[in-house]
Amino acid sequence: MIAAPCSLVAQQKAMPVVGFLGSTAAGPLAPLVAALRQGLNETGYIEGQNVALEYRWAEDHYDRLPGLAADLVGRKVDLIATGSMPAAMVAKEATSTIPVVFETGIDPVEAGLVASFARPGGNLTGVCMLTAALMPKRLELLTELVPQARVIGLLANPTPSTAQRMIGDVEEAARAKGVRLEG
Repeated sequence: MIAAPCSLVAQQKAMPVVGFLGSTAAGPLAPLVAALRQGLNETGYIEGQNVALEYRWAEDHYDRLPGLAADLVGRKVDLIATGSMPAAMVAKEATSTIPVVFETGIDPVEAGLVASFARPGGNLTGVCMLTAALMPKRLELLTELVPQARVIGLLANPTPSTAQRMIGDVEEAARAKGVRLEG
């Protein structure tokens, strides 16, 4: 009788741990984290009750990402969620066994994150908004909405591997529309 409660304790599964790897501070990714929590809640996972979330924030110091990812891998989290392409790329390098779920606005196939949209392969999957691919179209739309504009500013993070191509695509669209692009 005394052994029975001990064996029941030994059989209880540990609470799953989701690691969140962010390249910024918590503030800019708050909506993404809220959506993650909501999605977990909708599937019956309540933070602190039956799932734990561990957050690692690089605070725009991308050189910190490898150490933060290694920390999550060393912690043996059950899943790593990322909020940017740089964080996803670092998570990919850090582990080939822990599932990694990403959200990005950059084409993950072109960036080398996954093999294809239909079959990502490996341990990565995610959602892509293709915002970088839409940047030239946005410039076109802007020139149609404000036809008198001659100079348009472009704010872009040059760090992601596909940023230079996106910037080049926007510059090409600007030339085609006869406007000057300031970056």
